[in-house]
Amino acid sequence: MRSRSIPMREVHVWELPVRIYHWINALCIVALCITGYIIGEPLAFMKGTEAYFNYWFGTVRFIHFVAAFLFFFNFIFRIYWGFAGNEFARWYNFIPLKRSQWKEIMDVIRVDILQITHKRIDSIGHNSLASLIYFVTFLFFLVQCLTGFGMYAAMSTSFLPKMFAWVVPMLGGDMNVRQLHHIFMWGFILFALVHMYLVFYHDYIERRGVTSSMIGGWKFIEEDVVDRHKPEAGKKS
Repeated sequence: MRSRSIPMREVHVWELPVRIYHWINALCIVALCITGYIIGEPLAFMKGTEAYFNYWFGTVRFIHFVAAFLFFFNFIFRIYWGFAGNEFARWYNFIPLKRSQWKEIMDVIRVDILQITHKRIDSIGHNSLASLIYFVTFLFFLVQCLTGFGMYAAMSTSFLPKMFAWVVPMLGGDMNVRQLHHIFMWGFILFALVHMYLVFYHDYIERRGVTSSMIGGWKFIEEDVVDRHKPEAGKKS
């Protein structure tokens, strides 16, 4: 555990748009996974006698579609903010093209996964392994958007789903697309479980305020790390 006696400095890491994106994304994923699972394995029960009172499955589908549109446009915004945001939000953090990034990936694996060393990871934003994993999840987002809107295109009259009508034929039919969409849903669930564990783990071990930083935007970083960082890192006096 990181000692509280180490001099720390407040650094504004996560901008408001990033924090809003994060929580909208989290809520959308929860709604999509729950409703998506029900759509894949519908519950067999009746409520009332009139057809109107038995429209619960239609409501589930409606929630799924609304969450899907919100998820899609939120994702599009995050792509834009990867170019417009501060240094911690930029795309160059998520794609490991530098040797230093790969070195940090190996260091994080030794510390977090293998736990064979207690070496301090000096990243202020996401460490390189976390950034790479987030980039992979962005690809998962893309697959889910393509397959989801691809299936929806057959029953929708809106122009947006119709733009993805080519997906189902390209992937070999509706059944293949449904299976792929379902498998990737479980990928999101697995990612969410690991993500929450690591957030609380790092919050306890590093004492950097990882959990609260996605609410207020500020992290507590060792002064020597901040001093070695680029001058544009947001410092709070």
